[in-house]
Amino acid sequence: MKTLIIMLLLSCSPWAWADLVDTYHFSSSQNQQQAVALAKELRCPQCQNQNLLESTSPIAQDLRLEVYRLVETGHSSEEIKALMTQRYGDFVLYRPPLRSATWLLWFGPGVLLCCVLGGLLLRIHRRSLSASRGSR
Repeated sequence: MKTLIIMLLLSCSPWAWADLVDTYHFSSSQNQQQAVALAKELRCPQCQNQNLLESTSPIAQDLRLEVYRLVETGHSSEEIKALMTQRYGDFVLYRPPLRSATWLLWFGPGVLLCCVLGGLLLRIHRRSLSASRGSR
């Protein structure tokens, strides 16, 4: 009975359903480091909040293979990023360049936070004014 329970628990574990890991054979350790660094810097177009290294989507697997091929053929990291942004736009980069088209990506969260804090402070100030007028 214990064996059956253990086997049932193991079959439900995340390790039982894990995907196969990509195994590429690089010609040098520098190429491997470059490919891994690029896969960490490029965003999966399907997952949107995972990089190519973390994602298990089919497009991420294809892009990892593409990065591997480009690194092995001698392309620089900047050339590979340029090819990926040409194909998928600035969205594929975790740190998109500062341009007029990406201002919202860079400054939008800060502006939104300032607006929320400003509105909150204004509301608190109005409440304190109405409370002080009511106590007179």
